Amino acid sequence: MLTLEIMQRRWPHGDQHVPGLLEGIVATHDQVFRKYGIITDNDQLSRRTVAHAMGQFSEECGCGLELLENMNYSKEGLLRVFPKHFTVSLAERCQHNPKIIACIAYGGRMGNKPPPSLDGYNRRGTGLSQLTGEALWQECQDKLKARGLDIDIMSNPGLLLDPNYTLEIAVCDYVDVCGCLPHAQADDTLGETKALNGGVNGLDERKHQIMLWKHDLGVL
Repeated sequence: MLTLEIMQRRWPHGDQHVPGLLEGIVATHDQVFRKYGIITDNDQLSRRTVAHAMGQFSEECGCGLELLENMNYSKEGLLRVFPKHFTVSLAERCQHNPKIIACIAYGGRMGNKPPPSLDGYNRRGTGLSQLTGEALWQECQDKLKARGLDIDIMSNPGLLLDPNYTLEIAVCDYVDVCGCLPHAQADDTLGETKALNGGVNGLDERKHQIMLWKHDLGVL
């Protein structure tokens, strides 16, 4: 269903930071999508569901260009994105320091230990689905193992960026951890986004990306 031509059209710079990323997605997609119920015997439903998953991943990872969450925020960006975690004075001191920003924004929650632990930085959004936080990383690893993929993303986070595994890790997060599949099958972008993102960040762009994927995949 996914061809290299489609991937290069939708993610034209997708191999820029991770060489072979697009080829890896194309090579593994059929087995992975069938394994997690995204591709079924219903061709049109399958194409629509694939369009939703890939549209969501497109927004989450910037079409392959942002596989590691960019925490290089200005003061204004910190106050807009993380208003619960930064005061004006703290934002002024921390702006444009990604490691400190991530540790403050994500430390002490989502299973991460608080600063001075580097959990917030080490478990910042990673991969196609931007898997974030120690607890979700561990849950995803457990779900992967239950599905027969016995890899250790906790001690080897580079696996999330490995073209051989990056799609399955993201799909496991999307289907088994976040529960997006029923929403995608129902063409419910809002519910799908809330399940994956925890809110509605980037909803308009998600809708746009899903529409583009539907067009390329021939969704009626």
